[in-house]
Order: sequence, then structure tokens, then C-alpha cells
Amino acid sequence: MGASVLPRRLIVLRLGTWNIQWFDHLFDRYGRPRRDAGRSGREGVSCGEQTEAIILVLRALDADGLIIEEAPDARRRRHGVPVLESFAREAGLRTRSVLMGFPSHSGQEIALLYDPDALEARHDPREEGAPRFDGTFHAELDGARRAVTWAKPPLEVALRLGDGTALRVIGVHAKSKNAYNARNPDHAEHLAVENRRKQLAQCLWLRARIEAHLTRAEPLVVMGDFNDGPGLDTFEARFGRSGVEIVLSEGKGPRLVDPHAVAARGRHGAAAPATARFRAPDRRWFSALLDFVMVSPDLLACEPRWRIWHPFDDEGCWRDLVLRRALLDASDHFPVTVDLRLGP
Repeated sequence: MGASVLPRRLIVLRLGTWNIQWFDHLFDRYGRPRRDAGRSGREGVSCGEQTEAIILVLRALDADGLIIEEAPDARRRRHGVPVLESFAREAGLRTRSVLMGFPSHSGQEIALLYDPDALEARHDPREEGAPRFDGTFHAELDGARRAVTWAKPPLEVALRLGDGTALRVIGVHAKSKNAYNARNPDHAEHLAVENRRKQLAQCLWLRARIEAHLTRAEPLVVMGDFNDGPGLDTFEARFGRSGVEIVLSEGKGPRLVDPHAVAARGRHGAAAPATARFRAPDRRWFSALLDFVMVSPDLLACEPRWRIWHPFDDEGCWRDLVLRRALLDASDHFPVTVDLRLGP
């Protein structure tokens, strides 16, 4: 990554993840942010309102590096990297550099938005433990061998801080279990089960890569939208495990650490942590824990402090009326961050 030492010495490194709902829709064909009253991907929120809300939240997060899911499409003429970098400069964000990896097949990219004065980042895909994430993986699942691919290949990042500290980051947007385009209830059930199988297979693939990093004693952060969580739905009972539990570890190797995943087990309702808020078909709201920041055991020495930027459950977000409104307007997911103390 070069021999230069960056000028900014970090005391605390803040990393995070945020799924920004249909972020791609907020840019015109030339890559300019839309600030008009046109309809956005958010129900009841205009393009201009969502754009301003996203900027306000990004400023409040003040992260050194942020994995964004549903970033602007990299397949079109207006590539997502310059689009996001222009957006960041216009918004006055210090996270003004953008890294993307293998392009998505869904029009929703995974991107790292980062501060180039705080760290260096490069796309560094590996084949250790499992194939590259733009390839095919064969998973043993339900007594059968299944071939699986990623519509949104995870982003593998090699980070280097100003003091030379090296860190691995994997940004994830796993398969959704929602049965889109179902013709009837039976078809919906079939699609949901197949989607769950694919999501679990993707998590097995991801876990194989994680174990390779942990075997090499490489400090690792795995974060993103897993579209899953411990105790989230009836599929977990059917398959005996959640995808998130597979990624953390099923007791067969070193565990990644995420306190929200631990807190979610056996807890439901208001007491359970949540990172997303959706409106159900009956127009009622429900919450779910879908987004995680998992760290390798060696990073526990860095006194990690996790935070879900939830507009109702986090006291700081709740008391800041402007931030609370922005979090609700910006996305149906809320950011998750971790602070790692890397200096004296």
C-alpha cells in the first residue's frame, strides 16, 4: 500500500456500517445529487429531504471509515465511485474517498466511504479458505451440496492507519429472505425457504474466509447488513441456526464479537436491540436486528464501544430532534458504529 506514513495519528478509530435505502435513486443520470421534491425510495420522503437527511447523519457519525450498502450503481455510465466522492466533497464530509470492489448484479453496491487523512484503503480480495467472492462456492446444506454466488459480492478491504497499523475489513450485504414477486402464499413460502438456504450458504462461505484471517492472526472487522439475526424468525427453528450465528462461529473456531447479537438471543420486543424499522403490510411498524459490526477477539484489547444510532432507542439520537428526524428520513436502516482505541 506504499511506504508513506499518513500525517493524522489516530487515538480512536471509528468504523461503521449503514444501509442507505435506495441511495442510487438520489442521483441523476450525470451523478448529481437530487435535491428536488420528486419521489425517493423512502415512503413519504422527497429526494431533497432524503439527501439532506443522509448528509446530516453522515456528519453526525463522524466515522473514519463507513461501509455503505445500497451505494450508487457501479455498472452504469455514471460509476458509483466518482459519484459518491463528488457527493462527499459537496457535503463537506471528511470521509471523502470511496472504495468499491467487485460490482453488484443488483444495482446496489457495497462501498467504503473513508477519510484519506486518517487511513489508507485498497480492495484486497483473497482466495484463502474459500473462493473469491466473485466466484462460486459449494456449501453443504440440508444434506446436499449447493452452489451459491453473491449478487452483491462482499467488499474485502486492507486498511492501514497513519501509525502503520494494519486491519482487515469485510463489508457484507447478504441475501434477503423476502419473497418478492410471489404469486400466492405457497409460492411465497417456497421463495422464502430458498432465499434462506442461499443466505445461509453465503454465510458459510463468509465464515470460511473469516477463519482464514483468524488463523493468520489478522485483526478483522466484518460488518454490514446480514438480512438476518439470532431469533429473528421461524426459519431459524427450521434450519437450526441463523446466518449471523454461522458468521460469528458455531463453536468450531475463534468467535467474532458483536454484543448486539448476544443481547438479541431470547429477547423480543422493546428490550431487544434493533437496527432497522419497516412498515408491515398491515401498516404497523416492526423492528429487526439486521446490521452488525463484528470484531476479531484480538481487537477486544482496543476497548471497542458499539453504538446503534437508533432514533428512539439511543438517548443521544432521541434527544437531538434534528438528528432523530434525519435518521427516520434517511433510511429504513440505522447506522451501527464501533470505536476502537488504538493509541494511548
